[in-house]
Amino acid sequence: MKIPVEKGQDKGFLPDGRYTVEITDIEEGTSEHQNVPYFAARLENEQGFVTQRFYTSPAGMPILLSFCEAAGVHPEEGKDIDTKQLIGKKLSVEVSDHSYADPATGNERTIKQATGFRTA
Repeated sequence: MKIPVEKGQDKGFLPDGRYTVEITDIEEGTSEHQNVPYFAARLENEQGFVTQRFYTSPAGMPILLSFCEAAGVHPEEGKDIDTKQLIGKKLSVEVSDHSYADPATGNERTIKQATGFRTA
């Protein structure tokens, strides 16, 4: 079996702390439990990476818009944001662990998350 290894896949998760990162990839999807559209941004630097989901629900929009602003993409009312505009942008993020109850199993899960978005 051949397993392709793409650039950057050999990096580990960023440890907790504040980092300047670059948005290197965007993947789009729909949440597993409530079918809410999202995009997942890969945020990385030479030390590692973190992947953060941004949901397009009304509750998620303030977080998504603050992320865009910090990355230098300024949303305008009535105009769409193309997530591809974000690739290559740099910003400052706070990386930490986040624990939650998995809706499918009720078991506690812990993931790395990026918050506290600021201009780099």
